[in-house]
Amino acid sequence: MTLRQKMAFSHLTIEFDDRVLTPRPWTAMQSQWAAELIPDAPVGRVLELCAGAGHIGLLAVSLSNRPLVCVDLNPAACELTERNAEVAGMRDDVEVHCGDLTQVVPSELFGVVIADPPWVPAAETARFPEDPLLAIDGGDDGLEIARLCLEVAAERVADGGHVLIQLGTSEQAHRLSSESCSTPLHLVEIRDGERGVVARFDRVA
Repeated sequence: MTLRQKMAFSHLTIEFDDRVLTPRPWTAMQSQWAAELIPDAPVGRVLELCAGAGHIGLLAVSLSNRPLVCVDLNPAACELTERNAEVAGMRDDVEVHCGDLTQVVPSELFGVVIADPPWVPAAETARFPEDPLLAIDGGDDGLEIARLCLEVAAERVADGGHVLIQLGTSEQAHRLSSESCSTPLHLVEIRDGERGVVARFDRVA
């Protein structure tokens, strides 16, 4: 039997269980950064990729008043995101799509994209036995899903829009930046968190 738990995530109450990654309080920094960018971002909804329980995207839009689209491969994550949106009184402004992020993202342009991909190299996932493998396994170098997130973001974020992606280290962010030099996304800033980093990529017309 899956035991559902609750935690405070800033002013929101977030429900989660062992089918998803336990929300990390430090990741509220990503939400707050997105909320700072949203008011001046291009017109469009906010997109969250690899949403998990939905806490990061929900907090961001609760602070900035834009509709949210959440995407996750894990049906349990989609279920929890819908529940958390309902508890927050935001269900009418949150759309959840469950499936492969390269296939289920709506065909529209978003002002801001938030991405929370798994970023632990596959060979190191055994260090975190309490975490669901799907939520932390980033492939051989930890960046397999992050690359997909940036590919989707490059297609879906509007000119002048912003992408905030959570990673393990600044080195990972710079590696993604060097690989994406042929795309319209450009690394602007990296902020350190307690257990990872958030990198900001802007789309330049």
